[in-house]
Amino acid sequence: MNADSSTRYGTLTRILHWSMAALFAIQFTSAMAHYGFEDSAFEALFWPWHKPLGFVLLVLAALRLAWALAQRTQRPPSVSLAARLGHIALYLLMISIPALALIRQYGSGRSFEPFGLPLMGGFDGAKIDWMVDLGSLLHGELGWLLFVLVCGHALMVLIHRMQGAQHDVWPRMWGKPD
Repeated sequence: MNADSSTRYGTLTRILHWSMAALFAIQFTSAMAHYGFEDSAFEALFWPWHKPLGFVLLVLAALRLAWALAQRTQRPPSVSLAARLGHIALYLLMISIPALALIRQYGSGRSFEPFGLPLMGGFDGAKIDWMVDLGSLLHGELGWLLFVLVCGHALMVLIHRMQGAQHDVWPRMWGKPD
């Protein structure tokens, strides 16, 4: 396994990036299935995975953030201030969106056991309205904002690639050797 360098991202960074990209594709598909194809076989196939994958994405995002901070002096530099701010926004959303869902889940009084792991037990009392309301107000909307930013992120990679070798950032994350 190689480490991050000034010209490309290392193996662990790439594994975290591409595994999260795949999980986000499923996560966004599950959200689209739920909101666009309610009570369909499409929703029945994808929606049950939304909460457990959201938890996995939160864990991976926290690991990815910790790794990025540890590697910050070794990583390729941002191509612009806009790219730097875009990446910061992506990280903030990757952490805050599932955190809001967990707050809402706890406030609802329902248990949460992703993949059978007892993460939080339910309770019989009245729900905690501010927790449920906060999650309900922001989780979905910020999720769609994340979707837009992810699409913009991918589009900018393609634009940079079309601008030629001097601007091509694709090899950084694809793993082209130094």
